[in-house]
Amino acid sequence: MADKDDVFDVVVIGAGPVGVTVAARAARGGLSAAVVEERLAGGECEYYACIPSKALLWPMELAAEVDRMPGLHLRGPIDAPEVLARRDETVSHHDDGHAVNVIEKFPATFVRGHGRLAGPLQAEVATAEHGTRTLRARHAVVVATGSKPAIPALPGLAEARPWTNREATSVQQVPKRLVVIGGGPVACEMSQALHSLGAEETTMLVRGERLLTQAEPFAGELVARSLRESGIDVRFGRSVAQVERPVPGGPVTVHTDDGARIDADEILVGTGRRPAVDDIGLETIGLRVDGPLEVDASMRTTAVADGWLYAVGDVNGRNLLTHMGKYQARVCGDVIAARANGTPDEAPGLRDTADDRGAPQVVFTEPQVSMVGRTEARARADGFNVRTVEYDIGEVAGAVVRGVGYTGRAKLVVDEDRRVLLGATFVASDLADMLHSATIAVNAEVPLDRLWHAVPPFPTVSEIWLRLLEQYGL
Repeated sequence: MADKDDVFDVVVIGAGPVGVTVAARAARGGLSAAVVEERLAGGECEYYACIPSKALLWPMELAAEVDRMPGLHLRGPIDAPEVLARRDETVSHHDDGHAVNVIEKFPATFVRGHGRLAGPLQAEVATAEHGTRTLRARHAVVVATGSKPAIPALPGLAEARPWTNREATSVQQVPKRLVVIGGGPVACEMSQALHSLGAEETTMLVRGERLLTQAEPFAGELVARSLRESGIDVRFGRSVAQVERPVPGGPVTVHTDDGARIDADEILVGTGRRPAVDDIGLETIGLRVDGPLEVDASMRTTAVADGWLYAVGDVNGRNLLTHMGKYQARVCGDVIAARANGTPDEAPGLRDTADDRGAPQVVFTEPQVSMVGRTEARARADGFNVRTVEYDIGEVAGAVVRGVGYTGRAKLVVDEDRRVLLGATFVASDLADMLHSATIAVNAEVPLDRLWHAVPPFPTVSEIWLRLLEQYGL
């Protein structure tokens, strides 16, 4: 029998931004919560992904802005040691004391150790100080263990100990020669960031024929052009045949399927992620899965009949984006609190809308790729009566004053039957903050005739909205 101090209303396994948000919402609803984390409280995004990668990318973007503006000149190359030092500050030098304090102020109980399910409404935590500690939940256990990099089964790759986002974002010495496998967000962002910081010979091996395949085709084309103009060697249609690294930590040789040989100091894999469901005790409740945990609209797992197990964030495979995981967490925490308190759990408004209708995403390359909702291809595949409009961002007055050569492309995907937006994509430098207006339009299904009355200020790049609606015929 667990000690009374180890009984909580909710037990959350995982203290990344998703698990922490669940605990915060549950505590706000009057419930007691325990949050279990083996590594750093704050999670992958805080220390090895979203935050440090943007700290590495922002200097590159600023340098590009300066380069476009007559009268401004960089005094020299980007100072890599200074950038890396600032990156270390943004991740609190991998000290999670502040994150733990935030959790405890909810209030919630933070438990350091490896958490596993140990039967219905129960979790075991292997702690360094007290051995195995058993936590019992009165109402719910929430799995928020996130995801892990997917390393493809290529000959010699695993043995070469390739970098993933973790090593790339926490780099202390930038390699001169770098091979990057993949063409998605991690591969594109880190190729540009590390190249700008000193990886002079950066080679990207992309199995397909374009970058960023989940975006509109023109997005990948514009990013590929920028990569190549900066000196990055982007090779499409190329796969890895063999990887060799005779000496651990020494040089690596990559052989491609066309017979080419690439010698490098490091190899980085950016080929996607998989749910972190290994060794979390699913077998103790009769589950055998190696993929995402399926959930309903409240994030409750559909495979557990009693309805006490929830899975939130990357681990459920719905949207592998931090902000979408936190959105799910707010839904989940509120639902658990409502059910525990015996109140109706269908809160006013639209629940679980953004997951399926309008998840925003930004790829922080130069240029940035900002997109929300469906692409044209996805909308047509989903059976909508689609019409699209596109416009050159460089043609609006706000772009002209941003400097010489400031350009990009924007596209709207319209449901012609209802005259509402299904999706929007903007590709241009430093334009990510404009995406939220599109997110509102997509998720709230604002009619285009009404959207036309949202007048953009002059002269800003946001005038692209007016130009797009004019292209549509309004």
